[in-house]
Amino acid sequence: MIIFIKLFLAHLLGDFLLQPTSWVLNKEDKKHKSIVLYLHTLLHGVLAWILIAEIDFIWFAVLLALTHGGIDYLKLRFQKKKTKRTWFLVDQAMHILVIIVITMIYKNETIDFTVFDNQFWIFGTGLLLLTKPTSILIKNIISIWTPESKKSDDSLSNAGNYIGILERLFVFCFIITNHFEAIGFLLAAKSIFRFGDLKEAKDRKLTEYVLIGTLLSFGIAMLTGLLVAWGLQSL
Repeated sequence: MIIFIKLFLAHLLGDFLLQPTSWVLNKEDKKHKSIVLYLHTLLHGVLAWILIAEIDFIWFAVLLALTHGGIDYLKLRFQKKKTKRTWFLVDQAMHILVIIVITMIYKNETIDFTVFDNQFWIFGTGLLLLTKPTSILIKNIISIWTPESKKSDDSLSNAGNYIGILERLFVFCFIITNHFEAIGFLLAAKSIFRFGDLKEAKDRKLTEYVLIGTLLSFGIAMLTGLLVAWGLQSL
């Protein structure tokens, strides 16, 4: 485990703390012709070797550096302005996967699939349910009450959807960890932030619409959390 932690630390240092914005812009502009790309690749290998601090790891550090540079090149080669966010996530996921593989090979370890037990499947299903599936469910339930002022506003794109997902995940975690009092705090905090917007709108229908959506979101999250907690205890 400590090998993975050190390699992950090297990745964080090389990709974020020790990579200035000017390097990022230079790579995006010149792609494989950018000398910065190769310096960045070398930096990752050096950092990995220094943090592991074992002579035998040098060839694994070289492998890690080469794969890191290759992944970065693929991102620079294929990403477009509209897909930069997606490619960033893919890029980071691939880097972490490489770190996991190198850790396993270096320590001659295998993946322990016993972690995927019944508890994992119950918890994972409940967690997944509270993301997009619940968002779609709530959207369909309250769509018949959509007020006129809700159809076009100045809010961020899909912000309400992401806020709803996050609040449900918080409620779910609070219930699983037996911190029910935190749910009241979360609901109160959201009410305070929403109060100003609803007061300025002076729209009773909008207020009722938001209230129904909020209560549905919290209710489904609480019910899911309780069912998952019951399922975990019954194993």
